[in-house]
Amino acid sequence: MYDGLKKLHLDDKIELFTPHSEAVFATSYPPSACVFKEEIMVYMKPLLDLFSRIGSPFYVNAYPFLAYLTDPGQIDINYALFQPNPGIVDPNTSLHYDNMFDAQIDAAYAALQAVGYNDMEVRVAETGWASSGDPNQAGASVENARTYNYNLRKRLFLRKGTPLKPKIPVKAYIFALFNENLKNGDPTEKHYGLFNPDGRISYDIGYSGLLPSSAPASLLSIKMRAWGWIAHYSAAVILAIFLF
Repeated sequence: MYDGLKKLHLDDKIELFTPHSEAVFATSYPPSACVFKEEIMVYMKPLLDLFSRIGSPFYVNAYPFLAYLTDPGQIDINYALFQPNPGIVDPNTSLHYDNMFDAQIDAAYAALQAVGYNDMEVRVAETGWASSGDPNQAGASVENARTYNYNLRKRLFLRKGTPLKPKIPVKAYIFALFNENLKNGDPTEKHYGLFNPDGRISYDIGYSGLLPSSAPASLLSIKMRAWGWIAHYSAAVILAIFLF
């Protein structure tokens, strides 16, 4: 793919990358101890070599919600939501983290440094919080989703880095633009959207453009099935808002 872009003289206009889930890491706590799983390095090494050669960042999907969901008894929800909390101190670096989002990014930096990619930038391909789910899925609520994305927006607009990389401003995509009402699987998977399938907002995170629709109910009814199709089939393309 990169060779094709280069042949068309588009390699300096179109960024080539691939997102990675946190499943590529063997451990991520504390952040400085994060390493890639040994068994996947046979696949990761050629990718990382290419990204290093062409100057592409390493993209990771960072979800404090998923970490909280797996261990709500041990993780302070305020730490996951960018709310006031004592935070954690990495015992290896003495760096203080007051939110899990920054810690997850620095964990990715640590994993890259451990295999020799000291200068590769980390960006977040996906992050978000489910606004609904099963009753036993801790933290999945409209209020928590609004709080997370509102505070994430404020965090990104500061244009600042992480404790480990303070000079590299954090960049991230919000997942997702639409609730995916036709999606199968875990109930939370249907409820990450800033918008409902009918085009109305799920909750307000402070953007003046994200207001309840003023369109007539009849028009919304006509659009509803189209929105549902878009939310289900175009998630990977249009669901993200890139924040700089």
